[in-house]
Amino acid sequence: MSFGMFCAIPLPYHLWDDTCMNLMLPCFPLIGAIIGALWWGLAELLILSGIHTILVSGILAIFLFFITGFLHLDGYMDTNDAVLSRRPLEDKLRILKDPHTGAFAVIMIAVLFALQFAASYAFIENGKYLVLLVIIPVISRCASAMSILCLKAMEQSGYANMFKQNTGISHKIFLIFITLVAAALSFLFAGIYGLIVVAVVIAGYIGAMAYAYKEFKGISGDLTGYALVISELCGLVALAII
Repeated sequence: MSFGMFCAIPLPYHLWDDTCMNLMLPCFPLIGAIIGALWWGLAELLILSGIHTILVSGILAIFLFFITGFLHLDGYMDTNDAVLSRRPLEDKLRILKDPHTGAFAVIMIAVLFALQFAASYAFIENGKYLVLLVIIPVISRCASAMSILCLKAMEQSGYANMFKQNTGISHKIFLIFITLVAAALSFLFAGIYGLIVVAVVIAGYIGAMAYAYKEFKGISGDLTGYALVISELCGLVALAII
């Protein structure tokens, strides 16, 4: 259910069972691991093929958006449109749900793509710690699931309220455990630099979500997508710097 909803890879068999709804959040990191493994594998393949670094960087920069069917990117655009309007809360909520694309969404998508490409180029040019591409989507989705579990959902958000049904402390403990395992693997693969990348992804998510949550007084699917996109960009920037 989680894979079919949050990943664009076709499934040969798909069954939706409402009784398993409370298991979808713990599956977020697994989806991240699959996406991250594909991201890493694609990077290794493109580098081995000898394709120019600029083209490799462009492909890797947009891969995360394609593999998720642009789902999180849509939330990023909608949230930017709303928060950058600087209008009262009621107007922001209306803009958030407006299907039309505003100027702020276009501007911020251009900023995102420019930074994503620049970070990818610098990272590929350095050629170090490629395996950390597996970790970034895992950490960002752990943070996303935790934010849904811990923060108040908007009354208008069926998304967040739906996933919180029949969840409890065991779900939070599981997500914390997966985060610690991912951090340990990052340290194993890249030493202190791996931990820095993990910390930057988490900090990027917390910062983006705190800003959006303050603006909307609650959490929704669009806001989690917004924070997830920013956190993964932060992770890529960290890889480019180290």
